[in-house]
Amino acid sequence: MNRRVSLSAKLVRIGVALLVLALASIGVTLWVTWQLEGGAAAVNEAGRMRMQTWRLTSAVQARLPPAEVQDLVQRFDGSLRLLREGDPSRPLFVPWDTDVRREFGNVERLWQGQRALWLASQPADDAVLLHSAEAFVQAIDSLVSTIEHQLSGFTALLNLFQFVMMALAVAAAVVMLYTGYLYVINPLARLRGGLEQVEGGQFGTRIEVDTQDEFGEVAQGFNRMATTLQSLYQGLEAKVAEKTQHIEAQRTRLEALYEVSAFLAQANTIEELSRGFAQRVRAVMHADAVAVRWSDEANQRYLMLASDCFPQEMQDDERSLMAGACACGILAANASTRVIPIHQHEQAPLRRCARAGYEHLITVPVRLQQRVIGEVDLFYRGDVQISPEETELLDALASHLASALEGLRAEALEREAAVGQERSLLARELHDSIAQSLAFLKIQLQLLRTAIERGQPEKIREALDELDEGLKGSIGDVRELLVHFRTRTNTGDIETALQETLQKFQHQSGVPVRLQMQGEGLPLPADVQVQVLHVVQEALSNVRKHAQATHVSLDVTQGERWTFVVRDNGVGFNPGLAMDETHVGSKIMRERAERIGATVEVRSEPGHGTAVTLSLPPYPVTTSGVGTMGIETPEHPTALP
Repeated sequence: MNRRVSLSAKLVRIGVALLVLALASIGVTLWVTWQLEGGAAAVNEAGRMRMQTWRLTSAVQARLPPAEVQDLVQRFDGSLRLLREGDPSRPLFVPWDTDVRREFGNVERLWQGQRALWLASQPADDAVLLHSAEAFVQAIDSLVSTIEHQLSGFTALLNLFQFVMMALAVAAAVVMLYTGYLYVINPLARLRGGLEQVEGGQFGTRIEVDTQDEFGEVAQGFNRMATTLQSLYQGLEAKVAEKTQHIEAQRTRLEALYEVSAFLAQANTIEELSRGFAQRVRAVMHADAVAVRWSDEANQRYLMLASDCFPQEMQDDERSLMAGACACGILAANASTRVIPIHQHEQAPLRRCARAGYEHLITVPVRLQQRVIGEVDLFYRGDVQISPEETELLDALASHLASALEGLRAEALEREAAVGQERSLLARELHDSIAQSLAFLKIQLQLLRTAIERGQPEKIREALDELDEGLKGSIGDVRELLVHFRTRTNTGDIETALQETLQKFQHQSGVPVRLQMQGEGLPLPADVQVQVLHVVQEALSNVRKHAQATHVSLDVTQGERWTFVVRDNGVGFNPGLAMDETHVGSKIMRERAERIGATVEVRSEPGHGTAVTLSLPPYPVTTSGVGTMGIETPEHPTALP
């Protein structure tokens, strides 16, 4: 039994062997090179010792100061110590062997005598100094020659390894080429030949499997593929017809799903939606009758929303069906789409269906968030079976029905919430403006009554003046509320609404205004625009009432954070002094700003006008998410009055 060895294992083994040889050669070469570099440095250092010897001899002959001679002797000692110990950082080290050690010992012995001669208090004769120096230099030359002889051996060894490495490179290339041909190129050529034959229609082609590696597995897979292709080709027409029928059925189901989904998206009422759904489902499933039932809030009864081709008698009897009273009225959490046979007997739950001639029933539960909230019943007067694909289609249609009905319910709740928000906003506006004015008028009326009873003409005249001013203010507040409530915004651009607001202010007050917009930013949501306009209108109202200004400007900066600045050149005021918030309108402006997460800053100085700055957050939204007051519905285009 052949032991299976994969192609990758073969290639890895060959590669590892070549890599080990290459690393060994490289390692030896680096070691020899290191030895040569260290030996060459040692030869240089030994050669420098000859120069130091003659320099010491000259210094002694010249009768230099003992300190200088001592310094030269210490340098020579350092050179000997460097040769003896070596310096790996340079690198520098002597390639020690027996001959080198002998010559180096001779140099050290001679140096001791020479050192004493040079450091003697009474210098020797010049002839003696020269003779001893020549002998010492000859010993150094002998040491250098011995080291160089040792290095010549390393050089020869380096050349040998370089030759071996070249030979290994050539051998590795030959081995890799042969291995590639044997294990890769030849099997690929056979596979390519087999593929060409299969492409030519010869599905009986097979490749001989003579290895147990990856190419052997590929060859086996090729043979299996060829066998499969041969069997597929023999029954190709039947399979093509079967696949075509399957695709056509899928297309029909998708078309039906799309048609029903499109209808559900367009329906406006529950009656229209459920009736149209029943008609389309009956046509898609070729049923004899369809009933759409919905569960009440207590999950105790099924209410019939709509039906199609369902007997009128059964409609009247099953208008409200108790849960569990019939096979098509089960609110089980694990209910699934299934076929229920209707037997011809007088059992109460099924006798009405049997009398109507129905033999089978398909019940489809309608779920919303994992809760059964309804059921679609399809009635048949003959045998019926449903495939998994049809079951999936019915479940998808039921899911779309649940989503559509939930969408209609959500829209109704949203409209109801919008009406409530409009009423709340209207009540808040009336409370912040008209109600306070009426309370003030009531107080003045009481003061007037008291003055009349006491016969105080001055108090009566003062109360009448206050009543007159209060009535004028109330009329102005009513007009401003009407302006607020008529304001319309453009969901894509707020500039038009701002221009219209400034034009109304200029018409009412006669004060010239200027609008300047700069920057680029994302459009503000419609509900945010309404709140911004109300803050701007409140600021303009304060200008008209209190500022005595001759010019007003509105500067808008568009960007990640929108800012709106209303400036006037009026009389101004001192913000540090306590003032009635209802007088300046700051409370109303801040409340509106808080609804969209914005801030309002009021800067003013007596005699230098006032600036009101509204700063929006990067992504402003209202807490309710719906801007109700003064916003056009999607069915009507946005416009200014």
